Amino acid sequence: MCKARDIAFEELKTEARMLGATAIVGIDLGYEVVGSKGGMVSISGAAVEIT
Repeated sequence: MCKARDIAFEELKTEARMLGATAIVGIDLGYEVVGSKGGMVSISGAAVEIT
């Protein structure tokens, strides 16, 4: 799960940069168990530009 969390954060940062954001606020991180050996990580946040 740690690796999945790290990947999710990197993807969030990449998407924010593509939008021209300089920060991400209100980050919500969730974990979901899928089956007996799987899991899912979801992450969301607001991309903002701080000047």
